[in-house]
Amino acid sequence: MIRKYRVKYYNAFSHVYDRFIALHSKDLQQAARNFLISTVNPSPGDTIVDICTGTGALLPHYSERVGEQGRVIGVDFSPGMLKVARRKTRHLKNVFLVLADVAALPFRSETADAVSCSHAFYELKMDTADCCLREVKRCLKKNRAFFMMEHEVPQNRFIRGLYYLRLLSMGSDRMKEILRNETRRFEAIFDSVEKVVSPSGKSKIIIGRKKEGDLNREGK
Repeated sequence: MIRKYRVKYYNAFSHVYDRFIALHSKDLQQAARNFLISTVNPSPGDTIVDICTGTGALLPHYSERVGEQGRVIGVDFSPGMLKVARRKTRHLKNVFLVLADVAALPFRSETADAVSCSHAFYELKMDTADCCLREVKRCLKKNRAFFMMEHEVPQNRFIRGLYYLRLLSMGSDRMKEILRNETRRFEAIFDSVEKVVSPSGKSKIIIGRKKEGDLNREGK
C-alpha cells in the first residue's frame, strides 16, 4: 500500500520536478552534476547504470561520455518520471530506461562499469537501502564502484532547517544514522568506502568500491 502511494506521489511530482529543481539555481545544479560525472569519469564503451534516475538529468551527459559502443541505463520505479526521461533521451540510441525496484535490479551480475545515484538514496526506506546496496554491488564489475551524491549539511540556517526537516521525514532513526555515520551502511556492503566533497562544499559523493572476487563480503 505504501509503495503504491509512493509511486503515485512521484508520478504526480514528475510533472513539476524539473521546474522545482530549477528554482534552487540552475548553476548550482549544473556544478553538482559536473562534479558527479567527473568523479564517475565514464570511458567510451562503458555501461553506466543510474538508479533512481528520476527525469534522467544525468543520462544525456553519460551518453556523450560512453559513446556509441557504451550503454547508459536509467532505473526508476515511477512510470511518470521515466516518461519525462524518455522525452529527454529518445534521440539517444545508447540510453535505455528500465522500470524497476532498486531493491531487485533486473541485471546480470558484474555487468556495470559504474552505478550512480544523485540526491535520491536518502529517500529509500532503510530495508530497501540495504537491499539496494547489495544489488548494486552484485551488478558491478570487479574493481568498479557505486557513486552516491547528496547534499552536505547547509550552512545557511533556513536551508539547514529544511535539510533537517527532509531527513526527519524519513524517520528519526534514519536521520540519526545519516548525521552520525552516513557511511556505515556502505561499509557493511562494499570492500572500501570513501567520501569526497565538491569544491563548493555543498555536495558530497560517497563511493563504495567492489574489489576483485568478492561479491558478498558481508556474508548476507
